Amino acid sequence: MKDRVIRVLVAAMGVLLAATGCSAAPPLPPGAEEADVARLVDIGGGRRMYLECRGAGSPTVVLIAGYGNRGSAWSALSPGVPPPAVLPGASGSTRVCAYDRPGTVGESVDDPAERSRSDPVPQPRAAEETVADLRALLQAAGVPGPYVLAAHSLGGLYARLYAAAHPDDVVGMVLVDAAHERYNAELRRLLTPAQLAEVQSGPSQLREQYPDVELVDADRSDALLARARVATPLRPMPLAVLTRGQAVEVPVPDFPVADLERSWRALQDDLATLTPAARHSVATRSGHDIYQDEPALVVEAVRQVVAGARDPDTWYSLRSCCVE
Repeated sequence: MKDRVIRVLVAAMGVLLAATGCSAAPPLPPGAEEADVARLVDIGGGRRMYLECRGAGSPTVVLIAGYGNRGSAWSALSPGVPPPAVLPGASGSTRVCAYDRPGTVGESVDDPAERSRSDPVPQPRAAEETVADLRALLQAAGVPGPYVLAAHSLGGLYARLYAAAHPDDVVGMVLVDAAHERYNAELRRLLTPAQLAEVQSGPSQLREQYPDVELVDADRSDALLARARVATPLRPMPLAVLTRGQAVEVPVPDFPVADLERSWRALQDDLATLTPAARHSVATRSGHDIYQDEPALVVEAVRQVVAGARDPDTWYSLRSCCVE
């Protein structure tokens, strides 16, 4: 479990640094989009990506995992948390899909069977390449739009970039303790060089065990998102922002946890200004992995955003999000 702790720590701090033997299946035939599927999809260029979809209905919800996490993370729960997890729970109201980015991991990086089921690619990758992969996967698999993007941590960066690149395809968004483009600058401001080096060592440790592990260039990605926010603002749509209520535990001496949590919360507030009718909720019992600590909260957020995408009046009439 040490590798999972490293991935959670790196994701929660916001630091972004620089498969199976199955054959890929062809695109689904017309009318088969509502069948449950879990398969490798040929996205072109000799590459395959793993996709799992359940449920029926429109818009399609696309689950985008955080740093280093396979799509299976959306089917997992924290110890003692009752089912359903987010993927099976959300699929009761519409079509829901999750996928593996190259270089991601399930529970243990030591177990090859837990590593990304998508074909490996050279790392680090540019954020725009990752967004292009998702676009290619959805098109190759015949996953119909429009889409609601539900994204955790680093996945929030990809969701926002996807919406900027394909604004007509995205009709709603759920940001689950999502990364913000200014947080890495806050880390550099608040941490000592030794503390920053300790946090940044996490991906290097993972790479020793898994050479193909996911790596992202932080500065390039943050700058890209900052430019996209100005050039292509998120158009009005249902947006739910879910923020952790419990501080992240960091095993680094004299780590300024309180200062970093205040900064994280302020930036989460900023995410809630991306659209005029965004709804912001705090998951009081959750750490960074809200989707596993309080999956019912995320499922309800997805349900309400989907309902709002179908009938905007249902969203704009809400006083708050994500409480049944």
